[in-house]
Amino acid sequence: MAQRRNPKISGRDNSQRIDVTVKSGAGKSPFDADAFANERDGSVNIANVAVDRHVVDGHADQVALIWLGKDGDRRELTFGDLKDLSCRFASVLRDHGLAKGDSVFVLMGRVPELYACALGTLRAGMVFTPLFSAFGPEPIRTRMEIGGAKVLVTTAAIYKRKIAEWRDQITSLKLVLIVGDDAPEGCVALGPELAAASPDFAPVHTAPEDPALIHFTSGTTGKPKGALHVHNAVAYHAFSGRHALDLQPGTIFWCTADPGWVTGTSYGIIAPLVNRVTMIVDEAEFDLDRWYATVQNEKVEVWYTAPTAIRMMMRAGAEAAAAYDLSSLRFLASVGEPLNPEAVIWSEGVFGQPFHDNWWQTETGGIMIANQPGMTVKPGSMGKPMPGIVAGIVARENATLRELPDKEIGELALRPGWPSMMRTYLHEEARYQKCFVDGWYLTGDLAMRDADGYFWFIGRADDLIKTSGHLIGPFEVESALIEHEAIAEAGVIGIPDETAGEIVKAYVTLNPGFEPSEALEREVRGHARKRLGAAVAPRAILFRKSLPKTRSGKIMRRLLKARELGLPEGDISTLETDET
Repeated sequence: MAQRRNPKISGRDNSQRIDVTVKSGAGKSPFDADAFANERDGSVNIANVAVDRHVVDGHADQVALIWLGKDGDRRELTFGDLKDLSCRFASVLRDHGLAKGDSVFVLMGRVPELYACALGTLRAGMVFTPLFSAFGPEPIRTRMEIGGAKVLVTTAAIYKRKIAEWRDQITSLKLVLIVGDDAPEGCVALGPELAAASPDFAPVHTAPEDPALIHFTSGTTGKPKGALHVHNAVAYHAFSGRHALDLQPGTIFWCTADPGWVTGTSYGIIAPLVNRVTMIVDEAEFDLDRWYATVQNEKVEVWYTAPTAIRMMMRAGAEAAAAYDLSSLRFLASVGEPLNPEAVIWSEGVFGQPFHDNWWQTETGGIMIANQPGMTVKPGSMGKPMPGIVAGIVARENATLRELPDKEIGELALRPGWPSMMRTYLHEEARYQKCFVDGWYLTGDLAMRDADGYFWFIGRADDLIKTSGHLIGPFEVESALIEHEAIAEAGVIGIPDETAGEIVKAYVTLNPGFEPSEALEREVRGHARKRLGAAVAPRAILFRKSLPKTRSGKIMRRLLKARELGLPEGDISTLETDET
């Protein structure tokens, strides 16, 4: 078993563009927004910070990436290898007439070429946009249209199945690169291009505020939002990687998130490389024994994963972990949705240390609130604000906001100014501006701060349930439900009721060995009433084989509610599993 390791910035008037730059000099934030600026010209290029400077400092031979193929292949790439590959990819883009600022979309599984494309795109001063390879044709097309894709890098299979039919309708698209040595008609094979390309390509001069990354996030209605991030985001990626995840030079680090999601880019590519760690990349999807074997065989020290995976570990039981030597682990962290208290307590018993929950958004670009190394973990809490991050709980009062005292529920808000904050939503400036009120960035999440300064997630603002005068956060109810031995996962929504306003309804999946029945439903409702009280406990519990979740693991409560009430489902392009 592993041993536990004891573990003035302001917004502008809402009618103007928000000032998100961090000022240097007196009162400089601890994450130092100027940390990687070139002393000569003030430029910042993520590829230079993540790779080139390590090579210059004599670390070209350090292993930067260990790739584990789904069929058993294992490949090590050093920082020198990443520099070579990213230079070659940047040269390919240049040789095809692409220029600084052009948008490069990447759609493939977790293969080494993905990481070369990410770093090469940034090296060339172009904008990297990763897409999840399991997306269907329509989500891919929508995002490419919004992002004005100039280049798409993908595989032949994905291209033929999902893109070929409508490729010509993306008028901005100039080049399609296909991983491997062969390509369909009208596309270019990437393998021969890389082999012939120049390995010498100095990072393009990019100013700190030049665009670098676009990450798409789903809205409750309409099309997905494209959040734009800049090269200077790297300053916060570096800082938060060290302080929230304990990333130190030489650390063996495994972030299980796919780079198609912001976590897989911010903390699956940039933060680890900037901090000169060795990162694990597994091409395969979740398999419990494979995961435990990877931790054991690669001697993973820091493990960053999602609550969905942790709950699957819990379902398998402590005996599944006991078969492996997991003593290399020194820090465990979780992100994607709130981590239930039961999972924190379980992990401490099984791994000898708790999973440390943290909170952030696509829009924030990096971890904002965390159970940092050395902190006492309060199971169920997302922790405290990172150094330099000012967070508050606010309530709207007409056109202004009022900050609430401890133990009151309100909207989680942040003072703008950290380097990884989004700079806009693509083509939706008005929507972006609405996120900022009275000097705060409004997250849309409801939370509460306790007397010790820990923040507790309540739910999305539009998920809050109002019943018989009570305000109920679904996360509280869900956490109580999964304390029952039969319940694996739970999703809770409010259903309109003439008398109570709303009543609480729960959808649950069962652990192995349990079957749906009226008796079990009564037993679970009784358990919930005992834990929560009759006013808060669900009035109805429905058993499902699975719950609708995004591919990043978040249970889509709004989709449960939309289907319950016959409402529009909104953007469901990130849906991974559906209820059956």
